[in-house]
Amino acid sequence: MTATLERIGQGVFDRGRNFAYAMGFFFLVLRESFFYLRRKQSRRVLTFQILFTGIEALPVIAILSLGLGAIIIFQGVAVLPQFGQGQLVYTILITVITRELGPILTAFIITARSGTAIATELGNMVVSHEIEAYVSNGIDPISYLAAPRFIGVTVSLVLLNLYFNIFGLLGSFFVTSLLTTIDVRDYFFNLLNALTVMDVVVSIVKSAVSGMIISTVAIYYGLKVEQASTEVPVMAIKSVGQGFILLILANAFLTAAYYLLV
Repeated sequence: MTATLERIGQGVFDRGRNFAYAMGFFFLVLRESFFYLRRKQSRRVLTFQILFTGIEALPVIAILSLGLGAIIIFQGVAVLPQFGQGQLVYTILITVITRELGPILTAFIITARSGTAIATELGNMVVSHEIEAYVSNGIDPISYLAAPRFIGVTVSLVLLNLYFNIFGLLGSFFVTSLLTTIDVRDYFFNLLNALTVMDVVVSIVKSAVSGMIISTVAIYYGLKVEQASTEVPVMAIKSVGQGFILLILANAFLTAAYYLLV
């Protein structure tokens, strides 16, 4: 019995210590990112990160958002008029695409693409002793390697989320135009009437928080690699799994906060 209690206590202590370390690591990356923006230095790493995370993900985001918007409007047009609630289609589109699925689906895609890539890249740099070389030359790896990736992923995710929303709403219009004879001005007029400033704010906040989570988790697990190259894929997989869990929790918390405050 005593041994069991000791193991439980040790497990709780270890989890608390790891959580405190992770939070300290997050605030360190956040601080260095702030100083990175203020310093006049090369933005090469930041530029490449935005290119990979943002620009190269545009085709995948476009296809997913178009398909999602089309499915929602198809189901809405088929079901809601039966209950005399046809106008609710626009509210559902805004709620599902802009406020909920847009930020979380975009974050999942970026976690699978950029989160894995960052963790793998930094892990290989640890194994090849490149991180040690930076430190021995007086270069802070957090400032030079982590900060631009943190900023690049966060900025890219906010812009990709807006891109997702636009394509999702456009996709819903294309399907609507095939099913009905609705005028484009009437469609977007009703859509804008259903859209509020808080919808846009919540969507941007969710995507910004998701970008911070994805980049921090990927950097954390990438630098957690110690010596063997076999650790790299393990840490990459852990970063994706942990990222998904934190993204879902953060999204649920922000959604609950929205409904409590509004």
